[in-house]
Amino acid sequence: MNTITLLQPDDWHAHLRDGLALERTVPDLAKQFSRAICMPNLVPPVKTVEEAEAYRSRIMAHVPEGIEFDPRMVLYFTDQTSPKEILKIKKSEHVNAIKLYPAGATTNSDNGVSDISKVYAVIEQLEKHQVPLLLHGEVTHNHVDIFDREKRFLDEVLSPLMKQFPGLKLVLEHITTSEAANFVLEHDRNVAATITPQHLLFNRNDMLVGGVKPHFYCLPILKRQTHQQTLLEVATSGNPKFFLGTDSAPHSKNAKENACGCAGCYSAPTAIELYAQAFDQAGKIDRLEGFASHFGADFYGLPRNTSTITLVKEDQIIPESLDYLDGEKIVPLYAGKTIQWRKL
Repeated sequence: MNTITLLQPDDWHAHLRDGLALERTVPDLAKQFSRAICMPNLVPPVKTVEEAEAYRSRIMAHVPEGIEFDPRMVLYFTDQTSPKEILKIKKSEHVNAIKLYPAGATTNSDNGVSDISKVYAVIEQLEKHQVPLLLHGEVTHNHVDIFDREKRFLDEVLSPLMKQFPGLKLVLEHITTSEAANFVLEHDRNVAATITPQHLLFNRNDMLVGGVKPHFYCLPILKRQTHQQTLLEVATSGNPKFFLGTDSAPHSKNAKENACGCAGCYSAPTAIELYAQAFDQAGKIDRLEGFASHFGADFYGLPRNTSTITLVKEDQIIPESLDYLDGEKIVPLYAGKTIQWRKL
């Protein structure tokens, strides 16, 4: 298959940042996706429906003319989040979910939830109103190995949570392990997961063998090849519990190529082509539309898009860098490398 036409895809997990960064990130994402779940870990974080609407307005100001783009907003879950905020989400036109970052788990997560048992009153309202809880699924204890943090979260936090709230609607974001994939498979349709392009295309060898590659560094960190293979299997299986979420996260080249480099891969400019590459390598390009265009919208209770895009099997070289902020550069995922698919 050398050409494939898909319903316009959506990105159910993306970081756009704020301020000057939006000049780069919004056009890149809007040219690829019709809708995007916009992460709330700004400084300061987006904690109320009113703040989310204001952030959405700032995003919309940077959508290129002639492109239809619908940012879907998320609140940042803190120890102080009021249970009353959940009904506001339910009634909101543009806010779809709330995001739980364990405190200290990733970029700008210091305001995250310190102990999930402290916020059970809020989670009770999430279950009642069927508002999705989006989870960065890692424990943050210093003594836990970074490669084990997702599995430990499943065992120590998420399994007890689902026993307490079996009807909770939940998305385990950017899963990276076989254990996470199996956790999703073992639960009802109210539990789903997003998968990034980097976790389908690469593993920790790509990041570490022959020298550290900082632009492959993200959180949760790339895992073994066996985990990568499991993610490919579930992503290309046609199971509606798994859908597209890039976790595209912009950081300047200087911030990545640093003695203490930032976590995050910037995939937005060529995201759908990267996914096409992964699905094609697995011999399942025919399953891409469900993963990219159907399953996420269905889970969130939103209509599927009606417009289409066409991908052609034709080599393209991903740029070495892109302009970002005031004179800085950003290095996209797989920069300087050739991929075999191009969006027309």
